[in-house]
Amino acid sequence: MNFHDLTRQLQKDNGSKIVLLVADGLGGLPLTPGGKTELETAKTPNLDALAKAGVLGLSTPVIPGITPGSGPGHLGLFGYDPLEYNIGRGVLEALGIDFELGDKDVAIRGNFCSLDDKGDISDRRAGRISSDIAAKLCEKLDKITIPGVEVFVRHVKEYRLVIVFRGDGLEGDVADTDPQKTGVPPLEPHARSAGSKKTAEVATAFLKQAREVLKGDFPANFLTLRGIDCKPVIPTFKEVYGVRPAAIAVYPMYRGLARLVSMDILDAGQTLDDQCERLKSSWNDYDFFFMHFKYTDSTGEDGNFDAKVKRIEELDAAIPKITALKPDVLIVTGDHSTPAKMKSHSFHPVPVLLSSDMVRTDACESFGEASCLSGGLGQFQAKYLMSFALAHAGRFEKYGA
Repeated sequence: MNFHDLTRQLQKDNGSKIVLLVADGLGGLPLTPGGKTELETAKTPNLDALAKAGVLGLSTPVIPGITPGSGPGHLGLFGYDPLEYNIGRGVLEALGIDFELGDKDVAIRGNFCSLDDKGDISDRRAGRISSDIAAKLCEKLDKITIPGVEVFVRHVKEYRLVIVFRGDGLEGDVADTDPQKTGVPPLEPHARSAGSKKTAEVATAFLKQAREVLKGDFPANFLTLRGIDCKPVIPTFKEVYGVRPAAIAVYPMYRGLARLVSMDILDAGQTLDDQCERLKSSWNDYDFFFMHFKYTDSTGEDGNFDAKVKRIEELDAAIPKITALKPDVLIVTGDHSTPAKMKSHSFHPVPVLLSSDMVRTDACESFGEASCLSGGLGQFQAKYLMSFALAHAGRFEKYGA
């Protein structure tokens, strides 16, 4: 019996409400040994009050020592083993913009990038060009034709786009073309299995034409391809947990992650205040709410420690709007750590705060990595977070006689 077989067997509908608030990339590192992390530096009176009355812990997104992408990080939080469900980011981005993927589709996440005169990448995100500019570039790329394959190019947000190839004989096991660093040329599409050879050839042909189309559009004079994959079959959130789930997320990828497990996607506006208002207006319609806050991750990737601190404080200021609704369980955590010191995702365990009337409190009085290390939840794999959530919400029957 696996985890989802067990939850199907034990699930119970008692009308309780669960809120999972994910501050993307929440975990951090001190800038100097013995210092404080971003979360520990931030002034977070509301989170600290929840920590004092609740219970803390640390989650491992995949397995110890492995740095997760956002897809595996979130699927783990949703209780889907990221080693079993390794889903390409292209699929998530496509679903996030409501692109209907079919059986013959391969979806790709694209990043506009900047190439210098030597053809090396000088900026992996093309200076974070505006959505207005990027959307027009996507319209140009959407005119690319490849014999025997339909090509769709859609803008996502800022420098991000989705490319979909539709045709017979396409598989998704193709390596990324983003080298993850500057000063080197983009990689060539490389099939990691025999069945994906055609997809790699199509991607190569697409990039050849794209280079010509974008050659005069610096800083967005090329693009890299990431997360090349086909849509998988995956059990629904309601099926495995017995709750009516909704997602309140601004960025398309995270809407896509929620759509992948069949959560209802609610219009969330553009700000955290908008998200809180949508939570309030939809409170009676759902049992489980996934709320996503992006900017703790993006400031970490920018290496901006102080900006990440301010974003954490912004998150803290929204907590009273959530607790005013009196959720039976409120969990605040991240999908992974993004320390400003590293300017990237990292392998470090992620702080977890669980608030519930059924909690067994620990001795922690503030929400931070050091406190979480001694918290009552201990250290656990993120895929078991949902069992903590459902148990504290009283949504499990007893197991066995």
